[in-house]
Amino acid sequence: MKIVLAIASATLLILAGCASNHATKSAVFQNTKPSVVDAGCGQCLLGLKEKKGCDLAVRMKGQSYFVDGFKMRQFGDPDEDGGMCNVLRKTKVTGEIVNNRFQATTFDLVPLAKQ
Repeated sequence: MKIVLAIASATLLILAGCASNHATKSAVFQNTKPSVVDAGCGQCLLGLKEKKGCDLAVRMKGQSYFVDGFKMRQFGDPDEDGGMCNVLRKTKVTGEIVNNRFQATTFDLVPLAKQ
């Protein structure tokens, strides 16, 4: 009986380990050194239509991604002149792309050039 319980326990541990491997997320792109990308409203400026409203997004290497970890309002009123619904901003970012979204670790706007 002890042998049967030991085999059953070992089988459950193995199956649990396999299941947890499938649940982990894998990053398609990891950016640990700051890169300068375009940032702005995904819907107004970057052509993202997956959801309604206005949400922060970045464009890197020609592809646009919604951003997790930061919101447009953290950087001022998005509807003002120079706001992120009206103007793409150069931004230094670090993070990774997971499930077709940019998981931002840092997000620093490059100051606008004075005119």
